[in-house]
Amino acid sequence: MEKTQTLSAFYKSKFKWIPAELKEGLGHFNVFELDPFVGKNAKPLPYNRKDFYKITLLIGNNRIHYADKTVDCLKYSLLFGNPMIPYSWEPLDDNQCGYFCIFTEDFFSHFGNIKEYPVFKPGGDKVFMLNETTVQEVIDTFKQMLAEIKSDYQFRYDVLRNLVYALVHKAQKMQPATSAAEAETRGNAAMRTTAIFIELLERQFPVESINQQIKLKTPAEFADQLAVHVNHLNRNVKAVMGKTTSQVISGRIAQEARALLKHTNWNISEISWCLGFEELAHFIHFFKRFNNSTPKEFRG
Repeated sequence: MEKTQTLSAFYKSKFKWIPAELKEGLGHFNVFELDPFVGKNAKPLPYNRKDFYKITLLIGNNRIHYADKTVDCLKYSLLFGNPMIPYSWEPLDDNQCGYFCIFTEDFFSHFGNIKEYPVFKPGGDKVFMLNETTVQEVIDTFKQMLAEIKSDYQFRYDVLRNLVYALVHKAQKMQPATSAAEAETRGNAAMRTTAIFIELLERQFPVESINQQIKLKTPAEFADQLAVHVNHLNRNVKAVMGKTTSQVISGRIAQEARALLKHTNWNISEISWCLGFEELAHFIHFFKRFNNSTPKEFRG
């Protein structure tokens, strides 16, 4: 899986500039026609996470990958991307057009909790097929976004938030996308599920502050975050990595423990808390099991 794409990286790669509000850490929204980004010379987008939200209207035949699913979409499809789930799409023909908008969670600060909607939560449906009627409604919504963002109306960003919510609610009222080609081979599905699990695991590291505590520590907690049964997660991780989910998690925590003991002056109790251990004795026992020494002995 490629490195997470940031909004700054998106603007630098596409436009060679970065909006001022990104430099200032403010909420951000923008909307584009898809046409300049597609065509005969366009490359498939890499399968990775973005650190921003994205809603894309794809007009054309496309193959969309997200989480452990692959969906072949004919003619019209609406894709919802969020920072938790890696995704990509690849055109199946040269006749491509559409629209997309990008925004940060901060853009909706005090205007509802955008990440709680099913289309943006892990495990939910991300791709919706459109018919001739619904695609025109979505096109009209994106055209209104383009008009609003260019206007000098004082409250245009409130209008844009409402238009985003209009797309969200339209999708959620629809039947989820289905396709005969949606199911991949079990091997690929296992690899995708495992990749997302590893991505979630690695996002907790490195621990850079004594005020930072990892939140996901057990297979059940990761499975809940991914909206899959823990047995499903365990089977896929074991098939791909040859280790149990617990072994992978514990190994990564032990690795971080060694790094913190070696490269920081934090006391052992602080490190123990950061790594999710409520009791110091539990951390000492855990560390000794992996390193044949206590944290104090390892630090020397």
